[in-house]
Amino acid sequence: MAINILLTGATRGIGAAIAARFTREDVNLVGTGSADGDFADPATPPRLWANALARLDGRIDVLINNAGVFEAAPMDLPDSDWSASWNHTMQVNLTASAELCRLAVRHFLGRTGGRIVNIASRAAYRGDSPDHWHYAASKAGMVAMTKTIARGYAARDILAFAICPGFTMTGMAEDYLSSRGGAQLLADIPLGRVADPAEVAEVAAFAALTAPPSMTGAILDVNGASYVR
Repeated sequence: MAINILLTGATRGIGAAIAARFTREDVNLVGTGSADGDFADPATPPRLWANALARLDGRIDVLINNAGVFEAAPMDLPDSDWSASWNHTMQVNLTASAELCRLAVRHFLGRTGGRIVNIASRAAYRGDSPDHWHYAASKAGMVAMTKTIARGYAARDILAFAICPGFTMTGMAEDYLSSRGGAQLLADIPLGRVADPAEVAEVAAFAALTAPPSMTGAILDVNGASYVR
């Protein structure tokens, strides 16, 4: 029987690579992008979940939370602007993902389990630039949420994994590299290059389809040894 997957942020970068990777598998994929709704709107996650359920005949086996934003919030912004940027990043990167995870767990509890794969970031552990406190905090929250789900529901065959890429050659990373001197940042990656989205997609496919159940709760790094734990 084909695996039914809901993937957010599927239209570009890592998400597009994940969607392409699943074309090699027996998978029914619903991939969503910005045209399907803005995660800054709290009504979007439940609507996307309901739409995906309808398209997948009432069964979702795997949720992959990949949608996110990476926006600078310099320290010298007006207080209200800095707070607005913080809240927007938290809503899109963490709260919307949490809402989808909750819907997935409730759905999986009524069936025979399922899998959640959250695309976090190296920033969850290493931190990020002074302009991106909110991004690092949102991804750290995603990692903590993943571990909590794994611990809370493993006995019900609900498995949860997080993937923490370092710099990956997507639009967001390209902007960051160009603004901060790419050569200097690359020197901090022992592998000597940023990750290709296809590499992250391969790890996501493993977590979604074949990672053994005893790996639940694992945080999988894809960062060229730029941060090792």
